[in-house]
Amino acid sequence: MTTLGPYTPVMRAGDFVIVSGQGGLLDGALVPGGVAAQTSQAMANLAARLAEHGATLDDVVKTTCFLTDLGTYVEFNEAYSAAFGDHRPARSTVEVSALPAKMDVEIEAWAYCPIDS
Repeated sequence: MTTLGPYTPVMRAGDFVIVSGQGGLLDGALVPGGVAAQTSQAMANLAARLAEHGATLDDVVKTTCFLTDLGTYVEFNEAYSAAFGDHRPARSTVEVSALPAKMDVEIEAWAYCPIDS
């Protein structure tokens, strides 16, 4: 996976898997369709990064979500909730002035996935 800067996209720290901000990029390009499509792709990217360390979306305990426009919160929330199903991790959502690659949304996550599980 190519990153947009000098960072690691996912790391394990003991029983936690920490995923750097994931956006709506597919094969290096922003997916069309606005915040809903970008959120769905960001969640797919998040799930893929978690899987690299044996975790799933059900293991996520905390997310921090960044939106360039809180006016898209309802669309974002629908796509975010669809990806998590009934699982509801703790979450913070903040509006930012801009994101890399002209993304509208970025999602970072912490998952609790004991090494012995």
